[in-house]
This record gives sequence, C-alpha cells and structure tokens, in this order.
Amino acid sequence: MITFISYAALAVFLYMSILFVIALFKRDNSIADIGWGLGFVIVALLTFFLEWGFSARHILVTALVVVWGVRLSTHIYLRNRGKGEDPRYAAWRKKWGKWFVVRSFFQVFMLQGLLLLFISYVIIRVNSSSEGGLSVLDICGLAVWIIGFLFESLGDLQLKRFIADERNRGRILTTGLWRYTRHPNYFGEATMWWGIFLIALSVPYGWTAIISPAVITFLLLRVSGVILLEKEFTDNEEFEEYKRRTSAFIPWFPKPSR
Repeated sequence: MITFISYAALAVFLYMSILFVIALFKRDNSIADIGWGLGFVIVALLTFFLEWGFSARHILVTALVVVWGVRLSTHIYLRNRGKGEDPRYAAWRKKWGKWFVVRSFFQVFMLQGLLLLFISYVIIRVNSSSEGGLSVLDICGLAVWIIGFLFESLGDLQLKRFIADERNRGRILTTGLWRYTRHPNYFGEATMWWGIFLIALSVPYGWTAIISPAVITFLLLRVSGVILLEKEFTDNEEFEEYKRRTSAFIPWFPKPSR
C-alpha cells in the first residue's frame, strides 16, 4: 500500500508540475481545471498496472475513473476554449503581483495535487488490494456511480444547451435536472465518489477510504462548488426565488411558487 501511495504521489507531483509549466507559457492557470480529471486517470492507470494481478474489481474501478476523468476534462476544455483565463485566476494574477509564480505553484497546482491525492485514496485502496471477485457491494457501488454520472453529464449538457441559446441570456436554468437541485453536476460528482467508496468496502480496510468521498463532497459544498458559484448571483431576484424553491444539492421536489 505504501508503495502505491508513493508512486501515486510522485506521479501527481510531476503531472501538476508539468501543468504549472504549461500554464506559465500560456499565461492561463485555467489549465489546472482542465487537468483535474485527467490527474485521477493517471493515478488509476498507474496503480492498476502496478498490481499486475488484474481482478474484476480493479478493472471496474479503473474503468469508472477513466470514463469520469476523460469526460470531465473534455467538458471543461470545450467549455473554456477561446475564453481566456478564468476570472478567478485572473483576479489572483493581479492580486498576487510579483509573487504570482510562486503562489500559483503552491496554492493552485500543488494544492490541487494534494487534494487530488487525498481523493484518489479510494482508487489506491482498491487497486492495491488482492481481493478479486465482485460482491453485492460492488454492484451497489456501480449503481450509485451510474446515478451520479448521469446527474453530472446530463446536468452539464442541459446547462450547455441553455447557455448556448441567446434567448436565455441573464436568466436562470430551472428545468430538467436543475428543477430538482440547483447543482445536479456537483451532486453527481459527489455521488460517483460515494459509489466508488461502496466498492472499496469489499477490500480490507476499505472503510478508511471514506476520506475520498468526504473530501470531494466538502469541497463541492463548502469551498469550490456551491458557495463559490452562488456568490455570482447575489441580489439576483430570479435566482433568490429559484433558491427558495429548489434544493441546493440533494435532488428533491421543488417548493410551490409564491
């Protein structure tokens, strides 16, 4: 297990360092967001091939992470293409001044790398285990993952189509999955990691991997997800009404309109 963590940590450090160098040349730290999903793909494939005793569970978890990571990175790349640096990073570029390079390395790329490693623990836990055959927990975990994947991918697709329609400029998306949760994509992402955690419960000490879904759920709810995004809609009357009627995270039926 220690060997797997060590190799994963080294791979993540090298990967985030390469992204940092690319970001310097492009003058765009948004590449950190594009590279986020692919970082998990690297950890999954690395730890998968380190074992060389490919079991059904190893294949399952690795495949789920690869599908999720590639889809997410592709989605963010296409969404950001041609738009320049994300306003958050642009503001930090101005605020940090002469310390921008150093602070970018540690506060953007290395910090994301550390979080990536913590969340990847569940992948490492499974791929470092010699336990092989699938169990009921594996099937349950896969079912939960599929639900999460549908929420994230369909939520992203619905939002993309909504934004692409110029008639919706300045309006709030309140239909489809967005009718039942204000953040179906964030809910879906957290749900997928809880699904992988259920799979991890079938291996020795798999319960310790609860740190992975716990960290990503906390980040989505309290750090980089719900709170950060909704600050952009402060004093927006349409959003305030939508917020009053619609669950923030876990899907539920909307409250009646006033």
